[in-house]
Amino acid sequence: MNSLDKPPIATTTVKWRFPTVHPEGRKYVAISAGITLLLTIISNVLFWPMVGLTIWVAAFFRDPIRTTPQGDGLIVAPADGLVTMIQRVAIPRELVGELGEAPLTRVSIFMSVFDVHINRTPIAGTIRQVVYISGKFLNADLDKASDENERQHIVVEGRDGRRIGFTQIAGLVARRIVGFVKPGDMVATGQRIGLIRFGSRVDVYLPDDVIPQVTLGQRSVAGETIIGRVGGLPVSGIAQ
Repeated sequence: MNSLDKPPIATTTVKWRFPTVHPEGRKYVAISAGITLLLTIISNVLFWPMVGLTIWVAAFFRDPIRTTPQGDGLIVAPADGLVTMIQRVAIPRELVGELGEAPLTRVSIFMSVFDVHINRTPIAGTIRQVVYISGKFLNADLDKASDENERQHIVVEGRDGRRIGFTQIAGLVARRIVGFVKPGDMVATGQRIGLIRFGSRVDVYLPDDVIPQVTLGQRSVAGETIIGRVGGLPVSGIAQ
């Protein structure tokens, strides 16, 4: 092998840095910081608790860089959080027109108030459907939250014609689902498609030819963790 055949050697070092705050959250950080300054004038006792709250708000809206795996037939996690349910369920009526009437496997990812809340698309393709539904604010970890809570359904159609539906679900604390995409938009795998403020859940509906690649109790990373693979081997068990 001559020098021209050798793979290039990386000469740039990468350093860790604090994730940026998403623009959607900057106003909340500013409000919290402003209240902190005001309370400092009134009482020094309240200063440090409010500083802590401001730091938490900034951390909640953090928007870290993610490296999305490449390959055919991969479905990546749309959310950071804990995989709490993997079960075959009936399709929400709002998705029947795009996904059909047959039951599909649903992977549910619960996001605590400490997780990153930027949601990402599981596959590349075209946004076929975005449906927002107002509703209750039950604990997002409950199964019935899929049908009763405030939620937003999104369907993406890949270049191969395969459609993946996923649902952003508000929870006890969450009071706002913010979307970044609309029907007809082209998206890349792992692209940011929205966020849910302050604790929530995301459900992903996998077609029959997609095998889940996560287990109950596993933590997923939005845009990085592979949660399904076309024709993959079954994964079973509970994460320890």
